[in-house]
Amino acid sequence: MEITAGGLLEVRITPADVGKRVSVRRVEAVVSGSPEFTDTVGVLTSWDQGVLLITKKDGQSVRISESSLVAGKIVPAAPARRRGPAASFEELSRVAARAWQPLESEPLGDWTLRAAAGFTRRANSVLPLGDPGIPLDDALARVTSWYAERSLPAYVQVATGAADTQEMLGAELERRGWVNEVSAEVRIGALAPVGDVDAPAAEAVRLTRVPDEEWLGRYGKVSDPDLARRMLVEGPSVWFAALPGSRAIGRCVVDGRWAGFAAVTVDPAHRREGLATAVMAALARRALEEGASAAWLQVETDNPGALALYDGLGFARHHTYHHYRAAS
Repeated sequence: MEITAGGLLEVRITPADVGKRVSVRRVEAVVSGSPEFTDTVGVLTSWDQGVLLITKKDGQSVRISESSLVAGKIVPAAPARRRGPAASFEELSRVAARAWQPLESEPLGDWTLRAAAGFTRRANSVLPLGDPGIPLDDALARVTSWYAERSLPAYVQVATGAADTQEMLGAELERRGWVNEVSAEVRIGALAPVGDVDAPAAEAVRLTRVPDEEWLGRYGKVSDPDLARRMLVEGPSVWFAALPGSRAIGRCVVDGRWAGFAAVTVDPAHRREGLATAVMAALARRALEEGASAAWLQVETDNPGALALYDGLGFARHHTYHHYRAAS
């Protein structure tokens, strides 16, 4: 917190600092005559009518009354955790987009509208990397009509928690009634340690270029197998892994230095047997052979089992992304 020469806390932010990363302290309550304080760090996304809106790195929005502030200052962007490779938000976003390619897309300025008959939100949402080239309300009207023409709900994918992410856009969507339906972490790590992990079952993993019926059955998110197969095989260099009987499966997309892991799924009867680790190790070894050195994956924030697995394999959060759905 900002402390003056006289030892007093001081508020050193103003409405002109909207869009900057700030740290504030506010009075949360007064107990037995003594104030209790709460600190909040995030992007100041608005300051209107005496209320500050701060978006934290996980995308959560916190509303703070100006009258409760006791201190505030601008702070630099959080340093990247260097357990893995360095990467920018835009680089990772483009790599992830190539791993989940839509059936059709259309540019809207620097935004990309993507559709794939509803298979996975990642391929059925707007990727807003930059300016749409028209006023936001006009851009959102175009987005909703474009998806309505395809009988799809309109989603915009918004990232938070890293340098150059989109906290301001998320706040603007919330003001217009868009709802954050799901949040996921994008995690990165070094690839070699995943390939080197001691996982004896990795030797039994079968790698193919196309998922078979058993693989799709274990994946469990398939209503149209032909559509799913068509979507899943698209990417720079795609591999599918499965243990006998599809006790565990996974998908990996190799794209230059990056290997992207997805669809790591284990038969509930065989959980806690190290099978997910074995699948990832086998995929990592193949990706290393193709020249990749860094790894990324996406994991929903309400999946503690997967989060623990990826922690153990050395993956660290890079940023969080959210799918905002247009208000009905």
